[in-house]
Amino acid sequence: MENAKKVSLVSAAVAIVGVLLLTGLYSVAQEQPLREVYQAQARGQGPQLGRTFNITLNLEGYSTPEERQVLVDAFKTAGSQGLFNALNKMKSKGRMAITGTLGYDVSYVRKLPVAGGFKLRVLTNRPITFGENWTNSRSSDYNLSALELDLNTQTGKGTGVLMPATQFKIDAKTGEVTIEAFQNPWTIVSVEDRTKK
Repeated sequence: MENAKKVSLVSAAVAIVGVLLLTGLYSVAQEQPLREVYQAQARGQGPQLGRTFNITLNLEGYSTPEERQVLVDAFKTAGSQGLFNALNKMKSKGRMAITGTLGYDVSYVRKLPVAGGFKLRVLTNRPITFGENWTNSRSSDYNLSALELDLNTQTGKGTGVLMPATQFKIDAKTGEVTIEAFQNPWTIVSVEDRTKK
């Protein structure tokens, strides 16, 4: 389908895969917070230009290094479908709600320190609609969602990227992991930390 866009490891969106699955970077201590809330606005690019929607991310915990290893092993064994299956078995770490939806569970989330703040990286299964299943649409192959938020600790604000329908693949020529998005990634703006201190 002409809407499918490949995003290389060099791009900002693929940093999600690099850190989530392929590198051993240490994250901020993965303590179990009582509750963290982040709100943001997504803006479309390319064919979605001019479209916007709001995202609310409610977190009740973070993923452990052991859960990260489960995903790495699942991807090595069965690729993107292996990730989907492993995420299905993980305990929810919170919920992500998009305007006009009830939202869905977040299966995997890490908090990573960076200069002046932190990154939140989320990988979870995407709910497949009844219509996609009924028509066996190609979009149903893109059954993962990836989100990255960059937040400044002083201001409590930030930016990010959302890839609502993706699959992960190994590039046959380079051997690198790539993210194939069903549509262009969405730019995340106006991220705010709404956690009550």
